[in-house]
Amino acid sequence: MNAVNPRRWQALIVLAAAQFMVIMDTSIIGVALPDMQRDLGFSQGDLQWVFNAYVIAFGGLLLLGGRLSDLFGARKVFTTGWLILIAGSIVAAAAGNAWVEILGRGVQGVGGALIAPASMTLLMMLFGHNPRELGKAMALYGAAAPAGGTAGVFLGGVITEYLSWPWVFIVYVPIGLATLAAVPALLPAVQGKRGSVDVLGAIAVTTGIALAVYAIVRAPEQGWNSAATLLELAGALALLIVFLVIQRTVREPLMPLGIWRTPGLATANLAMALLGAAWIPMWYFLNLYLQQVLGYGAFASGAALLPMTIAIMIFMIGITARLLGRFGAKPLIAGGLLVLAAGVAGLSLVRPDGAFVSDVLPASLIAAVGMSLAYIPAMMSAMSGVRPQESGLASGIVNTTYQVGSALGLAVMTAIATSQGAAELGNLPRLTDGFQAAFVGAGAVAAIGAVLTLLLMRKAKPTPTDTDARREAARA
Repeated sequence: MNAVNPRRWQALIVLAAAQFMVIMDTSIIGVALPDMQRDLGFSQGDLQWVFNAYVIAFGGLLLLGGRLSDLFGARKVFTTGWLILIAGSIVAAAAGNAWVEILGRGVQGVGGALIAPASMTLLMMLFGHNPRELGKAMALYGAAAPAGGTAGVFLGGVITEYLSWPWVFIVYVPIGLATLAAVPALLPAVQGKRGSVDVLGAIAVTTGIALAVYAIVRAPEQGWNSAATLLELAGALALLIVFLVIQRTVREPLMPLGIWRTPGLATANLAMALLGAAWIPMWYFLNLYLQQVLGYGAFASGAALLPMTIAIMIFMIGITARLLGRFGAKPLIAGGLLVLAAGVAGLSLVRPDGAFVSDVLPASLIAAVGMSLAYIPAMMSAMSGVRPQESGLASGIVNTTYQVGSALGLAVMTAIATSQGAAELGNLPRLTDGFQAAFVGAGAVAAIGAVLTLLLMRKAKPTPTDTDARREAARA
C-alpha cells in the first residue's frame, strides 16, 4: 500500500484549481462573444462554435483522456494536458479570424480532456486510503466545477471590459505555468500500465458528435430536408454506430458497454444530457440578450449575471448536498429540472425594451436554483451504483454526456433562434423574437427531462462508500 501523502491537501488545491479552470473555460468566453463576433467576423449562427469547438473536443475525448491516464500515468497526462491547454490558449488569444479562433478553442478542449480524468485519478491516489477524507475531498473537488462555470461569467465580463477579449485566454498561460511548477512537489508519480489505446473509437465518437452538431448548425441555411443536412446527420449516426461496434469488438475499449447494466446509470446520464441541453443555451442567449438587446457592455453583462452566480454557489455548496442526503437523488433531479424549466420559461417573456430587474433577474435566479438542485444529484446518481474500479469510467461518461448534451442543445436552440430572427443584428424586436424562441425550446427540454426522470429513474440503494461521501459532502 502506498504511504499517505503528507501534502495531499495542498495537492487537492492544485487539482481543484485545475478542475475550476477547465470548466471555467466553457463559461469565461460568454460575455466576450459579441466583441469576438465583431473583431473576428463570426456570423450570428456560427458564433456558437467558440463554445462548441471546446466542448466537442473536451466531451468527445474525455474517455480517451482517462485511458491515456491509466496507460502512461496520471501525472504525465495531467502535465501534458496543461501544456496543450496553454498552447490552445495562445492560439485563441492571437486569432485574427474565426477559423483560427475555433482551432484554438478545439486545442484547449483537447487539453481539458486530458486534465480532467487525470485529476480524478490523482485525487483517488491521494485520498483513497480513507473514505472519510475521500468524501470531503470529493465534495471540495466537485464544488470546483460549478464554481468555475459560474465565476467565469463574471470574470469574463471584467476582463473583456477593462482589458480585451484575448485576455480571457491569456489568463490561462500564467496560471498554467504556475500549476506545472507545482506538479513535481505536490502530485504523486503514478506508474502506467501495459495496454492498448482505442484510437479508432475515440476518432469515431468525436467525429460523430462534431458532425451531428455541424449538421444542426447548418440546417437553417441548408434546409432541414435538404440532401446535405440528411447526409450529414446520417453520417453522424453511422459514426456513432461504428463507435458502439468498436467498443463491442476491441479488447480494451474506451467505454466497456457492460457498464450500462449498472442500475440508474443510463437514466442519470439522460438527465445530465438534458440538463446541459437546457442550461447552456439559456446561459448563451441570456448573454446575447443583455448585450445585443439591452445594450449592456461586457462588465455590466457579467455583473448582471453575478446574482445568478452567487445563487448557484450557495445552493451547490451549502444546500444541495444536505437535501441530497435527506431526500435522495430522484426528487432533486426531477424537481431541479422543473424549477429550471420555470425559470427559462420566465426568460421567454423578455421584451425588446425590457429591464434587467423585471425581465431578467427573477427568472434567472429561479433557473439558477433549478440547475443547482439537479446537477450534483445527477452526477452522484450516475456514479453511485458502479464498482469502485469503474468510478473513473463512470465519471468520464457522465461528464461526456453533459458536454455532448450542451453542444447539441446549443446547436438546436441556435437553429430555432436563427429561424425566428436572431440573426438580424440591430433589429431589436426580431432579435428578441429569436431569443424568446430559444428560451422556449430550452425550457421544454428541461421539462421533458423532469418527466423522464420521474418515469424512468428508480431509487438506488446507496453503497457504504456513497453514504460516507454524502455525509462528508453534507458537512463540507
